[in-house]
Amino acid sequence: MANSTEKILITGALGQIGTELTNKLVEIHGAENVIASGLDRWDKNLTSAGFYERMDVTNTQLVKQVIKDYQITTVYHLASLLSGTSEKQPLFAWKLNVEPLLEFLEMAKDGMIQKLFWPSSIAVFGKGIPKHNVGQEVLLNPTTVYGISKLAGEKWCEYYAEKHGVDVRSIRYPGLISWKTEAGGGTTDYAVEIFYDALEEGNYTSFISENTAMPMLYMEDAINATLQIMDAPKENITVRSSYNLGGMSFTPKELAAEIKKEIPEFEVEYQPDFRQQIADSWPASIDDSKAKMDWNLNYTFGLEEMTKDMLKNLRVKLGK
Repeated sequence: MANSTEKILITGALGQIGTELTNKLVEIHGAENVIASGLDRWDKNLTSAGFYERMDVTNTQLVKQVIKDYQITTVYHLASLLSGTSEKQPLFAWKLNVEPLLEFLEMAKDGMIQKLFWPSSIAVFGKGIPKHNVGQEVLLNPTTVYGISKLAGEKWCEYYAEKHGVDVRSIRYPGLISWKTEAGGGTTDYAVEIFYDALEEGNYTSFISENTAMPMLYMEDAINATLQIMDAPKENITVRSSYNLGGMSFTPKELAAEIKKEIPEFEVEYQPDFRQQIADSWPASIDDSKAKMDWNLNYTFGLEEMTKDMLKNLRVKLGK
């Protein structure tokens, strides 16, 4: 007999988003209904999920076996190679960022799973778009390996939703900031690293120039947005490629000034590296009114609230 309870599989469950999303899903659905997966060997402190599968998402046969074994109904497919790392390994980035998504869409089409969440990114925008308040329907013209893979993914999601009625949902994450897990190879990582260095070193060298504004989101708001879109009635989801998510927008200089309010002696230097070029191809701010209209997207944290919360929690974590 089919299990009527939602059974959830999270790929990339040990990553920056996956770690915190897993905890939240366990809170809501109970550990026994949440299956985490990643590349690490299992140990009891790895995840709060009731089950853990060591799994390479490019191994389709294994993925299908896990879905059958646990009678999975919903997949949060987060496993991917991020922007900075993707530039160095383009072929692997394409294989990891696109092919498993296609396989999950096929599984949804065949009725193996009911619902799929897949994150896109602001990396899809690229050249020739307005820099500020970028709308939902702008022309997408990515210039990075990561952005190209995310654009392809968006189009596949839209295709399977329209052609086969697959219930796939997606949001374009901006830069994500979290005190719980350290960043992993993204262009917006400076906004996490800066807090660690402020507390541990008293100074920071930013790889993004001082006046480069990028859209950012505090992790708590990102997780809430993810749960909001997945909880919305199917008929409310009018965008099947990926929804804009704006969060807040600030520059390294503005963030440093906010940290200095709490740590007056903090100093920052600017030495932009290859990630500056990636940042320059991204928008400075994003219009997410469509998500607010369709599924009531809302945020709790602005720059000031986030800075205070990050420092408060990191002081405890680092024993400062």
